[in-house]
Amino acid sequence: MSFDVVPGARFGGGALGGGDRLEVADPRDGEPSGTAAAAGAAAASSAVDAAAAAQPGWAATPPAERARRLRAAADALRDPGTAEDLALLVTRESGKRLAEARAEVGFSAAFLDWFADAAVGLHGEQRLTAGRRFLIGHRPLGVVAAVTPWNFPLSIPARKVAAALAAGCTAVLKPSELTPLSGLRFAEILEPFLPAGALTTVAGAGTEVTGALLDDPRVAAVSFTGSTRVGKLIAGRAGATLTKPLLELGGRAPFIVRADAELDAAVETLLVAKYRNNGASCIAANNVLVHESLYGGFVEAFTARSRALRVGDPRDEATDLGPVIDASHVKRLDALVQEARAAGADVRQDGDVPSAGSFVAPAVVADPGDDLPVWTEEVFGPVVGVRPYSDEDALVEEVNGWDFGLGGYVCGADAAAAAALAERLRIGIVGINNGAPNSPEVPFGGFGLSGYGREGGLAGLLEFTAPQTLSIARP
Repeated sequence: MSFDVVPGARFGGGALGGGDRLEVADPRDGEPSGTAAAAGAAAASSAVDAAAAAQPGWAATPPAERARRLRAAADALRDPGTAEDLALLVTRESGKRLAEARAEVGFSAAFLDWFADAAVGLHGEQRLTAGRRFLIGHRPLGVVAAVTPWNFPLSIPARKVAAALAAGCTAVLKPSELTPLSGLRFAEILEPFLPAGALTTVAGAGTEVTGALLDDPRVAAVSFTGSTRVGKLIAGRAGATLTKPLLELGGRAPFIVRADAELDAAVETLLVAKYRNNGASCIAANNVLVHESLYGGFVEAFTARSRALRVGDPRDEATDLGPVIDASHVKRLDALVQEARAAGADVRQDGDVPSAGSFVAPAVVADPGDDLPVWTEEVFGPVVGVRPYSDEDALVEEVNGWDFGLGGYVCGADAAAAAALAERLRIGIVGINNGAPNSPEVPFGGFGLSGYGREGGLAGLLEFTAPQTLSIARP
């Protein structure tokens, strides 16, 4: 099967690409599904040229007009034919189940809608003293680099780009080289609703393109989603130009089942929190901690439900769990399971998976040791460790001691008590009796090694602005 080569850089309607290629394989079967002409450092510089040229005019555009354009772009994403084509593209690139890919298209449009509303609703403040009047406004930072991962190739770009544009910034999008086609198509859909240069896109090797954006003094902020290791490198490099870094990094999301939890409901919540997006979410349940009074029954029930999941073609509506992104992730996840089994842990994994493609059968590792990677590392796939606990104070101390605090979950019949426990955790977003806590209207971000800055909500808009105070003498 042959595919057209998609240009890897877009400059407000124009497009170009270099000689290198980003070859995209379908995780379902490993077959080619598309190609992008990779862009490099020169294209990144040209993208910043266009974004910097567009910045003054876009910043001066009234918020109501910015909002109108973002809402029109959201409507374009929701067009039935466009939405279905996008969903199929996301599935071919990432292995995401088609139902989830369709939901991601809608979620992306919702980010555009939310930040349109937020832009119109953002007002300045006024303070008065005996001799002065102070006007405090919010000014856009300037050009924003949005560096995004493969696991949500539409909604994470939408979350970053929508906030930057709503704030009056222009944006340079750098999609993952594993899923470049979704990001490039997303930009192509938005461009007709924006001035030339307000959104530019560069798809290419991460180190080269991201490095060029970070080293350009015209880039005022970089918003990055990815691993803690890479986030530290980006923060250090951004310091040379005093580029503001906004970092959504790795997580070890705890899933806590309190003694008063309803067992079956908690199991169903964990199925969502763990296996959504094939387990590849920064806030996927990573470490499951169940009160000792429920532990045995919970492990049996969750294992049974995990074994019943149908692993297969993500385009098949009957599929519960699709493939992981590529063979390297299969190898890493298999190694986690094999190491746990070799250490004597109770590993529960069986069931048939397709012989072709990047599939992993769900695995439940009961009571893994403290030093096993399946417990100490971010898993990012359909493998999970489950352990009992007896004391909530010790539990809070342990979880906060990890120093990862992006997402988490608490299940319990007493919602107030569950919320009180959640408030003691250094975690940015906690789902209480629900396995999908994020929404465009609320802030999203982490503590400690999970990064800093917030996306979503009013806080996500304000990250791309700086307060300016006018001090006016009063007669």
